Amino acid sequence: MPDVAVVGAGPVGMLLAGELARRGLDVEVLERRLAPGAGSRAIGVHAPVLAALEPSGRTEALLAEAHRVPRGEARSDGRLLGTVRFDRLGTRFPFVATLPQSATEAALAADAPAPLRGVEVARVSPDAASVRLTAVRGAERFETDAAIVVVAGGAAGRELVYRTGALARHDYRDRYLMADLPRAARGDGDTAVVHLDAAGVLESFPLPGGIRRFVAWDAPDGDPDPAARAARLRSALRFRGETAAADAVTGATAFGVRRVIAPRLRRGRLLVIGDAAHEVSPIGGQGMNLGLLDAIRLAPLLAEWVRSGDAPEPELRRWERARVASARTAARLAAANTALGRPLPSAAHEARALALRVALGPGLGRVFARAYAMGFDADARAVIRRARDR
Repeated sequence: MPDVAVVGAGPVGMLLAGELARRGLDVEVLERRLAPGAGSRAIGVHAPVLAALEPSGRTEALLAEAHRVPRGEARSDGRLLGTVRFDRLGTRFPFVATLPQSATEAALAADAPAPLRGVEVARVSPDAASVRLTAVRGAERFETDAAIVVVAGGAAGRELVYRTGALARHDYRDRYLMADLPRAARGDGDTAVVHLDAAGVLESFPLPGGIRRFVAWDAPDGDPDPAARAARLRSALRFRGETAAADAVTGATAFGVRRVIAPRLRRGRLLVIGDAAHEVSPIGGQGMNLGLLDAIRLAPLLAEWVRSGDAPEPELRRWERARVASARTAARLAAANTALGRPLPSAAHEARALALRVALGPGLGRVFARAYAMGFDADARAVIRRARDR
C-alpha cells in the first residue's frame, strides 16, 4: 500500500508527487488520460511559486525553458493607459515566467514516479486507517488502498470528493478565442499587452520560441464553426493593429469560464487540491499557480504525517484555511478582470479607460502589480520571505 495516492497527473498532481517522493515517501499517481494533454490555457508561473520551488531545483528547470515577462501594459484605442512593473516588486523573481503547460509539467514531474495511465478512479472511500480507491482500467474494475489520497484531477475529479451540486458554481456568460501565433519583431517583445477597447479585451503574452499567445473576448452567441471563429479572431487582431498575427491565424480555440470555490479541502485521509477544489477564470492567470502552491505547502505536512503516523492537525487546518482564503482572493481578482474585459458603450468605455489610467499611475500601480503577481496569496509572503533568507 503506497503512503500517498495522487489522482491526476497534471502539473499540480505531478508536483505534489515529486515533492513527496523527494522526501522519501512511496507515491502512486493515477491518471485517466493515456497521454499528457497537448493544449492548455495555463502558461504563466508567478514569483511565489518560483521562490517555493527553488530548493528542489524545479525553478532552474522551469526558467531554462521559460520566457521572462518583466512588465505588462494596458492600452486602449492605441493609447497607453499604464504599465504594471513586475520588475519593481523587489521579489527574488521579478517577472512572470511563461511557457507551455507541457513544458511546465515536464519540469515539475522530474522527481515524480511515472503515472499509471488509463486509470479512471470512480470512487474514493476513506476510513480511519486508509483510503480505498475503486477504479477502472480498460475492461478491468479493481480496488486499491493508500494511506492517504490527494485528488488533483482538475474539475473532472471534483465529484470524487464533493456531492453533485454541493458546491456553488458560477458560469460566466463570457467566451474567449485563443491562438498561439508567431511573434513579429517589435519593441515590446518582453511585455504582456492588454488591449481594452469598446469591443472587449484582447490580451497577448510572449512565449518561448518567438510565439505570442493571444486571447480575445468573443460574443457568447458567436458562430461555433471553426472557420467563423478564426475569422473573428483575425478581425479582433486587425482592429488592434496586430496585422502580422492576424495573417498567421489558421484556427482558434474557444473556451468559457466558471468559478467554483470549495470551502473544505480535507475529509480525514482524503484531500483535494488544484482545480478540483477551486476553479477560477483564467483571465488573470492564477488558477494553475493556486494549485501549485496548494501542493508545495501540503507536501511537508503529508511527509510529517507519514513519518510520525499522526496527522499534524493544527498545521493541516492552517493549510486549509490559507488555501481557501487564497482561492477566494484569486476568484475576486479573476471576476474583476473578466468584468473589466467586456465590451462597453462608448461613454462607459471612456470612463473605464480613465479609471485605469488613474489606477495604474504612481502608488496604485504597485498594488496592481502585486495583485497580478499573486502577492496577496495567503502563503505568498512566507514563501517569498524564505526565498530572501536563503
